[in-house]
Amino acid sequence: MNFALILFLLLLASGALWFFDFFHARKQRAANAPAPWWVEYGASFFPVILIVFGLRSFVVEPFKIPSGSMIPTLLVGDFILVNKWTYGIRLPVINKKIIDVNLPQRGDVMVFRYPADPTLDYIKRVVGLPGDRVEYLNKRLVINGEAVALEESGTYLHPDRLYYSPQFTERLGEVEHSVLIEQDAPAFVPQVMNFPGRENCTYTSSGVACTVPAGHYFMMGDNRDASSDSRVWGFVPEQNIVGKAFFIWFNFNDMKRIGRFH
Repeated sequence: MNFALILFLLLLASGALWFFDFFHARKQRAANAPAPWWVEYGASFFPVILIVFGLRSFVVEPFKIPSGSMIPTLLVGDFILVNKWTYGIRLPVINKKIIDVNLPQRGDVMVFRYPADPTLDYIKRVVGLPGDRVEYLNKRLVINGEAVALEESGTYLHPDRLYYSPQFTERLGEVEHSVLIEQDAPAFVPQVMNFPGRENCTYTSSGVACTVPAGHYFMMGDNRDASSDSRVWGFVPEQNIVGKAFFIWFNFNDMKRIGRFH
């Protein structure tokens, strides 16, 4: 469901009723005569929809985390806020950038339209920038020939399944974050899709190595062995970017998570 398109159509419809009532209908009614119900209700929704549409399109947008691919940073059921302007101002619905602001940086947690089906929104961490050489071989991440800093940081208990995963602290650029890496899981990438730019990647039994095309980004989940990401379905084009995730505002299962993240 394209919620942005639905909201835009509701904005047009309620706006048309508001303008019709303000500039025409009320002038034709007798003094103190009530407006028809369809005009009154339709026009009264216009300011509310306009505010919601403006905030959602240009300032912040709420999302709910549906999967565990970003554990331990984000859990299933987290409600997050996404900054819509930090990567540039975009026209709603068509998602065309009209004003440049900042570029995504390594380590950012970014929401984007899934390249294989742009009607779906995905969230992953930015690992590779345009032109980068990204290698994930034998569970170690190397960018442009330099191994990314990785330190053991204990274990992570999955509350829903009651098992432990090895946890590590990884540093991408200026961002330090936790990742889960299952040492006994296979290193190769299963079920690789035939995505645009696949010729830029080499797959072996040890993992994958890719050169990120211009205007694209290489994304990975923090739950490395339970994430379908750029290793599987390829690069994220710049025009698919939605925004930068920065805040957890609710979680029905764990109120302590409110306010976490950054």
